[in-house]
Amino acid sequence: MKCQPLTCYRMNSEKIGIVIVDDHQVMRETWRLILEQETRFSIVAECNSGAEAIKTANDLHFDVMLMDINMRPMNGFEATRKILNKHPSIRIIGMSVNNQPSYARNMLKLGARGFVTKDSSQYEMIYAITAVHDGDTYVCENVRKKMDDPES
Repeated sequence: MKCQPLTCYRMNSEKIGIVIVDDHQVMRETWRLILEQETRFSIVAECNSGAEAIKTANDLHFDVMLMDINMRPMNGFEATRKILNKHPSIRIIGMSVNNQPSYARNMLKLGARGFVTKDSSQYEMIYAITAVHDGDTYVCENVRKKMDDPES
């Protein structure tokens, strides 16, 4: 039985270390403010590019990386591919304003463990991070519905 976002709690007291990767500072700051309200989470780093995300993956220890897809010059797909080739145990969740199933499918094919849209609720994001950290794969509800639709 899957727990719902409001009732899903980790049993141990260790914090989940999170890296936020987004080329827009306002988005990074917004997610930091939201996620820092969760006592289970610790923001380890913020990266403003795919290249910075790769360096962070090489230099720091963390649990989950939230990876924006649409960045330049290196997009989130390429950064994910490079990070997971070298560090396959890192758990990456793709993030995008785009809710097309192809984005989620591409990220999962590259080895990411999840995908959320930037307009996912705070509760869904918290649930996604916790689920992915605990070894599950998570795709946000509005994209998952489209993936289940044979015409998508």
